[in-house]
Amino acid sequence: MPEAPSVRVLTAADAPAYREVRLAGLQTDPLAFVTAADEFAARPASEIAGRLDPGAGVVTLGAFVDGTLVGILTVVREALPTLAHRANVVAVSVLPHARGQGCGDALLRAGIAQARTWPGVSSLHLAVVETQHAARRLYERHGFRHWGTRPDALHVEGRSLAEHWLWLDLTRQEA
Repeated sequence: MPEAPSVRVLTAADAPAYREVRLAGLQTDPLAFVTAADEFAARPASEIAGRLDPGAGVVTLGAFVDGTLVGILTVVREALPTLAHRANVVAVSVLPHARGQGCGDALLRAGIAQARTWPGVSSLHLAVVETQHAARRLYERHGFRHWGTRPDALHVEGRSLAEHWLWLDLTRQEA
């Protein structure tokens, strides 16, 4: 039986494992992402490593099961002063074989906790493609609320897909 997932901040040293998980997610669920697998695969390793170094307002988290990276989530704080009260969850993916083990839950809890550490951040936002029902249920279990839908948001594999926009009020006490 696998151990419960552990979550930690990823760094440039995790770039090879991150690349594998991100690419697998893009290949397995192409309808779920804005980035295409071939576009991501063409990125140099140095660019991927550079994006993993935690900076002011950007943190990528990794979920590990039995010491292996199986899930990822990035939290990005808005930079403009008029938007700096907001952060966004992006690039969430859990490898198919690791789903149902609490990885997404652990990543989302850690992402919410990270956003709460940034002074002045009062809301957390994300978009989920209409085909990703399990992901939307996960977000809603954590208190995210739907505020709108962008029709014709993505064109992937000849399909027009809508994105559902959700937000979490970080000023409310944790559930």
